[in-house]
Amino acid sequence: MPNTMLPIDTLKGQVAIITGGGTGIGFGIASELALLGAKVVLASRNPDHLSEAESRLRTQGCEVLAIPTDVRQPEAVDNLFDRTLEAFGQVDILVNAAAGNFIVDSEKLSVNGWNSVVQSVLHGTFYCARRAGMAMISSGRGGRILSVVASYAWTGGPRTVHSVAAKAGVVALTRSLAVEWAPHRIRVNAICPGPTDTEGARPLWQDPEDRARTLAKVPVGRFGTVQEVAQASAYLVSPYADFINGEVLVIDGGEWLGKGLTS
Repeated sequence: MPNTMLPIDTLKGQVAIITGGGTGIGFGIASELALLGAKVVLASRNPDHLSEAESRLRTQGCEVLAIPTDVRQPEAVDNLFDRTLEAFGQVDILVNAAAGNFIVDSEKLSVNGWNSVVQSVLHGTFYCARRAGMAMISSGRGGRILSVVASYAWTGGPRTVHSVAAKAGVVALTRSLAVEWAPHRIRVNAICPGPTDTEGARPLWQDPEDRARTLAKVPVGRFGTVQEVAQASAYLVSPYADFINGEVLVIDGGEWLGKGLTS
């Protein structure tokens, strides 16, 4: 029996699109939604990531469609939704997990570097949310949209000004659409993971000193797991969270709060 937090058929008959769904947190969320009965559409810029992720989900008995997609391109987003609607006839859930980031001194950040991250995180989230909203409004059934943000969207963070600005924009977009689309039975929320043990993140704390420094900032004293983030995400897009709208759920062991005088 799969290890799920919610009843196994919670999302049966639902169709979920997950951008950035080929690896890491995006794949973890896709896997959790599939285990709960959803038909899953994986979108990623990297075809190799998609192929492996699709194979893993099919091995689990999940119904899955993989579509290479660069969310920075509106035409690619249109193709993603057109093919999903052609294959499954509906879109009930959208998870915006596609992202891009790199560390750089702000005065050394190029225009291309700024545009690449802002286009991936903010523009791509809007392009996908817009198409999802169109499909959900047209269907009359409504739906759920969930985006992945970071706590520096409200605290700021040195050497990540491009990502900070983009994630802050996604928080504002989330709250704005939550109010505007609520009459259409569309709920819009976000999750904010802290340091999470993923293959992509592990190099950041591969050095023992970096690992200790990172953990020292987390009051609970450990990294989060992909499953914890995925299960929280599944709850937010499930019928059990139908009165939660416009919220950002922080999953970081208290990191963003700081340790104050206890440190």
